[in-house]
Amino acid sequence: MTTQAAVVHQRSQGHVRLEVGKSGLVRLREQGAAKLRMPTGGHEAILINTGGGLAGGDEFHFDIEAGEGSNLVTTTQAAERVYRSLGPPAKIATKLQVGAAASLCWLPQETILFDGSSLSRSLEADVAEDASFLAVEPLILGRAAMGETVRNATFHDRWRIRRAGRLIHADDLAFTGKPPATPATLGDAAALASILLVSPEAEATLDRVRGLIGNAGGASAWNGKLIARLLAKDGFALRKVLCPVLCVVMGGAPLPKAWSS
Repeated sequence: MTTQAAVVHQRSQGHVRLEVGKSGLVRLREQGAAKLRMPTGGHEAILINTGGGLAGGDEFHFDIEAGEGSNLVTTTQAAERVYRSLGPPAKIATKLQVGAAASLCWLPQETILFDGSSLSRSLEADVAEDASFLAVEPLILGRAAMGETVRNATFHDRWRIRRAGRLIHADDLAFTGKPPATPATLGDAAALASILLVSPEAEATLDRVRGLIGNAGGASAWNGKLIARLLAKDGFALRKVLCPVLCVVMGGAPLPKAWSS
């Protein structure tokens, strides 16, 4: 009788710890396949996954702090691809801290779920009472150019946002198997985006945001925060609406250059 040894698959891991202050970089630590680059003289941080994508069992952690009075925009070098999993999910855990009178924008490019993929992702942020925070997570189901349809995938996106230590936003978006396609969920959409703005100006942007979204989703604003969800048939159609909306909630500031590369 022979016993077949279990196959041990190589897994990718990465961790980035970033802290910025009024005058720029304070602390940066990189580990594994996670890297970060900051263009000279700017307030933009670009996250890079040198593994070229995520497979089941990969784990990445991002800890980012915008110190008192600082201004930081964080994005990714490219869209993140989540490949078919052999069992365990890929995991991404992001923790953000926004100090007094600071501004932090979390603007990763699209996450693309391949058929058979599995992703568990969390976003936690603690925002000072007088700080501003913007987060977006665009998601694309399948590779339209390859004619791929996502028939089976596992996805869980968990957001917990606190202002001065008090929970002000909790959101869990999840599905297992075939993505939900009822009129009350995704319908025939294969791309979506979630947007959250925490700012004294949040409610003032609502009418403009709703005008840009039109029938492609919805938005609400109250108590110094704005929440929007967008749906589209594919990534190209999503960007046509998402980019103008982001420019509005960013106060007219341009999107990171990586978004147009």
